[in-house]
Amino acid sequence: MLGRTRKVGITGRFGARYGSTVRSRVRKIEEAMRAPHRCPRCKSRGKLKRLSIGIWTCKKCGYTFAGGAYVPFSSLIK
Repeated sequence: MLGRTRKVGITGRFGARYGSTVRSRVRKIEEAMRAPHRCPRCKSRGKLKRLSIGIWTCKKCGYTFAGGAYVPFSSLIK
């Protein structure tokens, strides 16, 4: 299955369903959510993990905090 999702990326699992605009929006959100983020307490990069909607935890120092739904710090919180 190599090379089959080069254009669609992470949304290749949807196939031809839901329309290209919706899939591109989902791709943008999910790639931002899974990108490495920096812990606000210990400043280690790539150690934050999303537990559920708005709940983030650092795998290194154990710090758990509430943030944005898809990224640790939403533009409204800053």
